[in-house]
Amino acid sequence: MTYVLVDGENIDATLGSSILEGRPAPEQRPRWERVMDFARTTFAQPAKGLFFLNASNGHLPMSFVQALLALGYQPIPLSGGPGEKVVDIGIQRTLEALVGRDGDVLLASHDGDFLPQVDSLLTGDRLVGLVAFREFVNSQYASFYERGLKVFDLEDDVRAFNVVLPRVRIIPLESFDPLRYL
Repeated sequence: MTYVLVDGENIDATLGSSILEGRPAPEQRPRWERVMDFARTTFAQPAKGLFFLNASNGHLPMSFVQALLALGYQPIPLSGGPGEKVVDIGIQRTLEALVGRDGDVLLASHDGDFLPQVDSLLTGDRLVGLVAFREFVNSQYASFYERGLKVFDLEDDVRAFNVVLPRVRIIPLESFDPLRYL
C-alpha cells in the first residue's frame, strides 16, 4: 500500500502566493485524482489517499469534501485552538504512526515541519516521496535524497494541472521544450 498524505493548505498557499501571486482559478488548481493515479503507477501498488483539512472554524467545505470522497480520498477535517497548526500536527502524527506499519509514503507538501517524521520513515525498506513544486521544497530535505527520498514535481512529473503554470525555475536541458515559451 502507498499512503498519500496531502497537505492541501501548503500546496494551495504555495500555488497562490508563490506561483500565481493570487487566488488560483478553478482551471489552475491541481487535479487531485492524478496524484492518486501517479502514486498507484509510480509505486506499482494500491494507494490510500488522506487529505488533511483545517476545520477549526467549525465549517466544512462540503462540496470539496464530497469531491475528495468521489476521488477516493479520505478527508481528515481537523480542528484545534488558536494558533495550532492542526493540519501539520495531524500529518506529523500520521507519519509517526506509519513508521510501525508496512507501506510506502507519498507526502504532498513543501513544509519542513515534517522533516523528523520523514527522516524516521527513511529506513531503506520503503519508498518515501514528496509531491510538490520542486523549487519550493524545504531545502533541508536535500540531505535525505541520498537515503532514498524522491521528489516528484506536481506539474512536470505528476501532470496534475490542465494549464501550464507561470513558474520560473531551473529546467534540465533534456526536459527543455522551446515551444512552451514561444
